Amino acid sequence: MENRYNNYGEVTETKVAFGTLIRKVYLWMTLALAMTGLTAAWVAQSGAIYHISQGWFFGAIGIELLLVIFLSTRIWKMSFATAGITFGLYSILNGVTMSFIFLVYEFNTIATTFFITAGTFGGMALLGYITKKDLSITGRMFYMALIGLIIAGIVNLFVTNNTFDWFVSIAGVLIFCGLTAWDSQRIKIMLQEMGDEENENTLKLALIGSLELYLDFINIFLYLLRLFKDY
Repeated sequence: MENRYNNYGEVTETKVAFGTLIRKVYLWMTLALAMTGLTAAWVAQSGAIYHISQGWFFGAIGIELLLVIFLSTRIWKMSFATAGITFGLYSILNGVTMSFIFLVYEFNTIATTFFITAGTFGGMALLGYITKKDLSITGRMFYMALIGLIIAGIVNLFVTNNTFDWFVSIAGVLIFCGLTAWDSQRIKIMLQEMGDEENENTLKLALIGSLELYLDFINIFLYLLRLFKDY
């Protein structure tokens, strides 16, 4: 009888730890999005955006890429606190580089697109979380499509064709919606496998999951903005 009780207790503890970690994934993602949005709004409203040179802008984008690569590849060798600070710095710097959208788009367009993105992202994340179908093969296909999307985006910089840009934007939304569902399922599975207790490693796993979902959200938002730019 005692063994049964212990086994039940272990299962309950595992479920509690897993639930706590999943909530932290989405909480940290939300906080990162808030930091990005508030930073972008402040840079635009304060006028600081007019003092950002083109060289500094592209330099900031380069630093962002380095921070993402650094966090993704070195997270298991750094402390959780360092990883969290790195994620926070990336979110703020991304807000600085995204502040340009306030110069290009109307506030109503930005707000509407944000809410559409939130609904779309939430639906795809929920789908990935609750579906019993293995999305790993589909997810890998979306990653292959992402490579094509990057190439198409580079080509679009030189072609500057509205129709081509429209197709690239549609493809971008679809690809990152698919990646959102896959990332949601993948994060759930990994936390179920490792999330028997809340420790340094499981917290790091939850943090890297937050980063992946954050990037999915941001990309869906930016591609939707490109679609709605004429409306």
